[in-house]
Amino acid sequence: MMGYANPSQTSHGIHIRQYSRTFIVGDNGNKTRVVFVNVDACMLSQGVKLEVIKRLKALYGNLYNERNVCISGIHTHSGPGGFHQYLLYDITSLGFVKESFEPLVAGITESIRKAHESIQPGNIYTNNGELLDSNINRSPTSYLNNPAAERKKYNYDVDKNMTVLKFVDANNKGIGMISWFAVHCTSMNNTNGYISSDNKGYAAQLFELKMNKGALMGEGPFVAAFAQSNEGDVSPNTKGPKCIDTGKPCDTPTSTCNGRNEQCIASGPGKDMFDSTRIIAQNQYNKALELYNSATVKINGPVDFRHTYVDMTNVRVKVNSTTTVKTCKPAMGFAFAAGTTDGPGAFNFKQGSNKTNLFWDFIRDFLHTPSPEQEACHDPKPILLDTGEITRPYLWQPTIVDTQIFRIGQLAIIAVPAEFTTMSGRRMRNAVESALKAGGLPKDTISVIAGLSNDYADYVATFEEYQKQRYEAASTIYGPYTLQAYIQEFTKLATDLTTGTASPPGPNPPDLISKQLAFLPPVIYDTSGSRNYGDVTLDAEASYKPNTTVTVKFVGANPRNDIKLGKTFLTVERKEANGTWTVVVTDSTWETKFHWQSSGVFFLGESEVTIIWDIPVSQQSGTYRIQYFGDHKSITGTITPFTGTSKEFTVTASRR
Repeated sequence: MMGYANPSQTSHGIHIRQYSRTFIVGDNGNKTRVVFVNVDACMLSQGVKLEVIKRLKALYGNLYNERNVCISGIHTHSGPGGFHQYLLYDITSLGFVKESFEPLVAGITESIRKAHESIQPGNIYTNNGELLDSNINRSPTSYLNNPAAERKKYNYDVDKNMTVLKFVDANNKGIGMISWFAVHCTSMNNTNGYISSDNKGYAAQLFELKMNKGALMGEGPFVAAFAQSNEGDVSPNTKGPKCIDTGKPCDTPTSTCNGRNEQCIASGPGKDMFDSTRIIAQNQYNKALELYNSATVKINGPVDFRHTYVDMTNVRVKVNSTTTVKTCKPAMGFAFAAGTTDGPGAFNFKQGSNKTNLFWDFIRDFLHTPSPEQEACHDPKPILLDTGEITRPYLWQPTIVDTQIFRIGQLAIIAVPAEFTTMSGRRMRNAVESALKAGGLPKDTISVIAGLSNDYADYVATFEEYQKQRYEAASTIYGPYTLQAYIQEFTKLATDLTTGTASPPGPNPPDLISKQLAFLPPVIYDTSGSRNYGDVTLDAEASYKPNTTVTVKFVGANPRNDIKLGKTFLTVERKEANGTWTVVVTDSTWETKFHWQSSGVFFLGESEVTIIWDIPVSQQSGTYRIQYFGDHKSITGTITPFTGTSKEFTVTASRR
């Protein structure tokens, strides 16, 4: 799975299915369009965007291209891995995984196609407000290294502000909503094995289920996106880090317990990771709904965009009137391997350390010894992985990244290809807004950071935070002046936007998809033993009450045979008076879990599928059944669909 870089965290099913949600905005004359896509993925891969743009150009010519399409990931740490084109990000998923890459590309392309076909006249309103009790800073000692005068401008060490866009049609009927709020999607921890869109994905479900009365997930006309922002140092685990062996506070600068980072883990606010996900999702949903319902500020003005590819390894940054510095080739520091309090690393790595050790220096040098120039450029970061000076079998991390700004009236969407820390995001917003207003945009112009957009280039810490070398700083891959370089480049885009100047295209990034190495074994074939595929091995009971759980088991097959793009592995169905069956929920919804387990090795052998339905308190009384939809692969490679069906059972609501 993608997010915690933990090779032992492999998926065994689905809790919340992932979606792509697209918003297309054009000006009154329909001359300029921008496309914002919010994806329930850990981040965006440059390879995915390049392939999406290829398919869009085949459909629409140059109407939608890399300049006016922004694809942003919500940063769930419980999604499939293996969809990147740069080696480092695919190592823990055993290389490139076609079954992850292709559904992402196809799903994003399809959501853009659907949005294109439903374009209509309408208006946009905006609103913003504070959401408390939903995020904390997981690197407070780094934040405190920022200038005191700067910190005094803000009430919190994380951004509590939520910005909402409300989309309505010509009759003032709601058709969509985007919310930006900075918080990691790490409510589901690194022991989770279910595909999940975490707190932001569930918040989107809650909003859409409210607005699309009676519709199944993914089928209603109203689209709600809970987008990511500058969440680099922001955790949803609001109880904070504790030593799991003693319950005492961790050592704050290093996030260790008795010298070990594995024991220092943050959690909360719920009793377990599912409950915590629900609470943080509910908080975001409640605030977004409040801001949506009370939004009265109308977005007016042009729609425009600017985009440039930038070689981030060679940006000259003017620090002051006498000093100019340069960014570095990518490298990961020692504290990167320590992980964070949301998901600790292993071995003897620590956050907040500027020191190396002989053993890990030896391991590092076996791969590649950093050049003296590289070490000096990244100082004070001790280099663990010299990713920028390794080119075999292909690039390990990006050198050329997307920089992009959308203007929608008085709103600027700053699409950054990385995880900006709280203060990094604040500095970026301030710089871009200043440039836009200086260039003639309205004084009420506001901006949002759209994090993890178009590409993934790890983290961006401030220069001061970089000196502390906690996880976020160790993962700031272009050196201590990374933030200044980004601000410089985005300010250029903002200036070009205000003056009507075309931004230079910049150097094209490489397309490495054809070079990808894949070591995850394919599904060889399935077997069902002496039984038939879809046979029930553990059936439902005769009756249930709301707030209880139905568990049914089937003879199954490997779900990789067909990942059910736009479909479902399961349905819970209610029997109508005329004998027909109505689908109540699918594998998309919070109340269900689809669990797959194989008794074989190397992706052959018998499979057992368990379907769990937690019956909501408000569930309608009636007769129900559960169906499982699978696909088995024969030894000749033929894939055949099948269905398994539980016996009928009743749900009886309690009297009140």
